[in-house]
Amino acid sequence: MKSNPLLELESFGQSIWMDFISRGTISSGQLQKWIEQDGVSGVTSNPSIFEKAITGSDDYDESIRALGLNGETPEEILRLLTVEDIQHVAYLLRPTYDRTDGRDGFVSLEVSPGLAHDTEGTIAEARELWIRVNRPNVMIKVPATAEGIPAIRELTGEGVNVNITLLFGLPRYREVADAYIGGLEILAAKKKPLKPVASVASFFLSRIDTLIDPLLEKIMKRDSPQAGVAERLHGQIAIASAKIAYEMYKEMFSGDRFTRLANSGARTQKLLWASTSTKNPAYSDTKYVEALIGPDTINTIPVETLNAYRDHGHPEQTLDQEVHKAHQMLNELSVVGIELDAITQQLEDEGIEKFITAHGQLMASIKEKSATLHHDPHRPLAAQHV
Repeated sequence: MKSNPLLELESFGQSIWMDFISRGTISSGQLQKWIEQDGVSGVTSNPSIFEKAITGSDDYDESIRALGLNGETPEEILRLLTVEDIQHVAYLLRPTYDRTDGRDGFVSLEVSPGLAHDTEGTIAEARELWIRVNRPNVMIKVPATAEGIPAIRELTGEGVNVNITLLFGLPRYREVADAYIGGLEILAAKKKPLKPVASVASFFLSRIDTLIDPLLEKIMKRDSPQAGVAERLHGQIAIASAKIAYEMYKEMFSGDRFTRLANSGARTQKLLWASTSTKNPAYSDTKYVEALIGPDTINTIPVETLNAYRDHGHPEQTLDQEVHKAHQMLNELSVVGIELDAITQQLEDEGIEKFITAHGQLMASIKEKSATLHHDPHRPLAAQHV
């Protein structure tokens, strides 16, 4: 029997998490199969994922019916539905969490995207979600905005597990890691245990190439020396950024500042590769998995990428290879007139707007279903839909 490449990734120190959640995959046993057969050791969610899960199926309709009849608001219905799903996934992942002594086996739930630029609002909602889910193997997702940085520090200092999301830029990554270490220092000053605290920094990748590649393609059409440089950089910037981020990770979590915390039980904040589905059909469907395999990292992938890697993945440690070329590529990017920091800020802004839109669509759908079902709770759902 052919070996499963997904299972081999663990030997390189990398975890595979699912970038997908739905009540159907939980109740059908599909998620359990992914855990048992493919070694999936975590799950992430976001507003877009829940929007697709709730509006794209009837799996939640009976719950919406019951909660609506009970007088719950659409906002509270959404909160109850998502918290219930997260608790179910946390239960399925608990054996992984226990087996790895709390180093893996997490499920993540995101604060409202409308709070991305509201530090105090983010902290308050993250606290509420942490208490509501009430599982040691949950992480609360906080966006890596300027306003999110102090929230990361504060929440970590309270012992809340934080998944930093919508992270695109290298300077911002350094701020994120510093905030996590600062939060651990707050916790240590309180004489609280550090070992139970876990965090990941979710570096979004394929969107970087999706935005930069068209700019490079325009330069490639010019009759100039820059055309050759642009061609060499095409499709390479996201992976180059990830390799440098990993170099930064090793530097920051091996220094004296963190070592003092590690001696008291603190764990490093793992780098998580997010947005690793391949958007460009000209690229390999495992492009953002194969190039980023290394210790103490996580790759969170959608179902299609999971299936592709199971079928034709080739595991080997690649993340720390040719890092000098990665630095060269980012230097050359500015030579052709593309400023990476501006690109990553644009991606952050667009990512927030995308999640706000998904959240709004989801709320509208729940309001519609709740109102319709409340009006005539005995009429079949399909017949009520106009």
